[in-house]
Amino acid sequence: MSKLISQDEALKAYHDMLLIRRFEERAAQLYGMGLIAGFCHLYIGQEAVVVGIQSILQPQDTIITAYRDHGHMLAAGMDPKGVMAELTGRSGGYSKGKGGSMHMFSREKNFFGGHGIVGAQVPIGTGLAFAHKYKADKGVSITSMGDGAANQGQVYESYNMASLWKLPVVFIVENNHYGMGTSQERSSAGPNYYGRGQGWNIPGEKVDGMVYTAVKEAAARAVDHARAGKGPYILEMDTYRYRGHSMSDPAKYRSKEEVETVKVDRDPIDHFRIYMTKTLKISEDKIKKIEDDIKVVVLEAVEFSKTSPEPDPSELYTDILNEGNAVT
Repeated sequence: MSKLISQDEALKAYHDMLLIRRFEERAAQLYGMGLIAGFCHLYIGQEAVVVGIQSILQPQDTIITAYRDHGHMLAAGMDPKGVMAELTGRSGGYSKGKGGSMHMFSREKNFFGGHGIVGAQVPIGTGLAFAHKYKADKGVSITSMGDGAANQGQVYESYNMASLWKLPVVFIVENNHYGMGTSQERSSAGPNYYGRGQGWNIPGEKVDGMVYTAVKEAAARAVDHARAGKGPYILEMDTYRYRGHSMSDPAKYRSKEEVETVKVDRDPIDHFRIYMTKTLKISEDKIKKIEDDIKVVVLEAVEFSKTSPEPDPSELYTDILNEGNAVT
């Protein structure tokens, strides 16, 4: 049984989860209007994972993920205007309109991407953990991947090095049950992703990724383990995406009944709202104010993304080389 949280924490968690949901819904509309080009992977349904993890992090901790990254950015506190402007390829975006949906970064928020190659962020996240240990800054690297990426060989190389050197990294497997269009039952002979670190003495656990409080409590255990110098930890978040793999995916490999059942029985936002009103006795007025405020924030982000200028052609030649002095 999860411990009760304060009303203030609940209101912030609800705000952050709903912001992600409404932002992604609007992003889907902009994609349909042709204002977002290329790939666009939505986070709708998985909001409790990033918000629960973010709730226990410290400023020096680092975050890295794959291409389903908008929710991670917003949970980390990145400005919705900058995120939406990047989606639409405008100069006001976090990568100056050059990275698009899958490649955004924020050094200010210690968010290191947004990576388009399946599983490629995992060794980078392990490298971030090495940097934390080298600098002795007590930071922890939160390295997220999907269930499809969890089958990549570079993941296991990262597990080995992280355990061998006792690096402060928490590997998050966001198991939404489908790698692109292939269910985990058809792609993974051993679906218990949380147990795949046993060969390297990495502890792990499976978590209900649709419940904010469950995610928060498991994340706290994992991060405390890593921060204490005990090495890596694996968390498998049992979650679900409502939309296709990307906006170009009609998701015909699963039934409408399957999706609707998850929405009714496990939706992270709807069920958290009930928890707030019935268990924490939070008034409907406070909840309604959050909902109204988020509408304004998202509309402002959309307007900014439409009015921000496109990148100047000279930007093609920036951010491609970092020259430094040779060490002698």
